[in-house]
Amino acid sequence: FFKIDTTIKRIRTFMQRGLSDAGIDLTVDQWVVLDHIHPSPGISQNDLATITAKDAPTITRILDLLVQKGLIRRQMSEYDRRKFSIFLTEEGEKQHLQAFHVIAEVRKKSWENLTDEDYNHLVRIMDQIYENSISS
Repeated sequence: FFKIDTTIKRIRTFMQRGLSDAGIDLTVDQWVVLDHIHPSPGISQNDLATITAKDAPTITRILDLLVQKGLIRRQMSEYDRRKFSIFLTEEGEKQHLQAFHVIAEVRKKSWENLTDEDYNHLVRIMDQIYENSISS
């Protein structure tokens, strides 16, 4: 697990450097949230927390920062007044697209010299580790 943890930290640092070098004012966590809102306009804050594997206070803090940056807007849910639907703003769409290209390049560089078979093995192994850890 040490190897997995150090690899994740290295990748996050590489991604953050890519965003910063491109002049994009986003953290990796903010990018992840934007990237999950993009295909699911109106997603609930709770669903966003679940799919990003972040707890409620953390997702709230990230969303507050994204609102301050003008990248997202919260709208009270028409079905449940206790919940909010989250949408990208026009600026949020622009930032998402710009960051997407940077992250795609980082991913491409990270996968250099690896085959599709390598990728498939890694995904299978990581899925199995994940399943083993939740079934205990």
